[in-house]
Amino acid sequence: QMLLVESGGGLVQTGDSLRLSCQDDQRTFKKHGMAWFRQAPGKEREFVAGVPWPNSGPFYSGSAQGRFTVSRDKSSNTLTLQMNNLKPEDTAVYYCAATTSNLPRREAYAYEDWGQGTQVTVSS
Repeated sequence: QMLLVESGGGLVQTGDSLRLSCQDDQRTFKKHGMAWFRQAPGKEREFVAGVPWPNSGPFYSGSAQGRFTVSRDKSSNTLTLQMNNLKPEDTAVYYCAATTSNLPRREAYAYEDWGQGTQVTVSS
């Protein structure tokens, strides 16, 4: 089982940027598809961005496309989500997730390991 630890959340204003990081403390990053999800109060957890192993062809939700960039650093076992031009509707708890499949999916049930989440709040 992977131990995923997210960091980088915070309170920002509309139009600001944030960079989220997810560290795999057990260094079992290899051969796992990785993704970011988010969950706003009263809503279901939704896919934001995913990146396959070994780091080809990242893909995004419609709301993230063009504003967010996901990447993984194999040397440091870190998954990163760069979020630009943030909007109030981006407010949510953001989770890092890992699947034993090298190809991540958009469905939350496909992931075996989750981080504890990091809060992102965007004020208008």
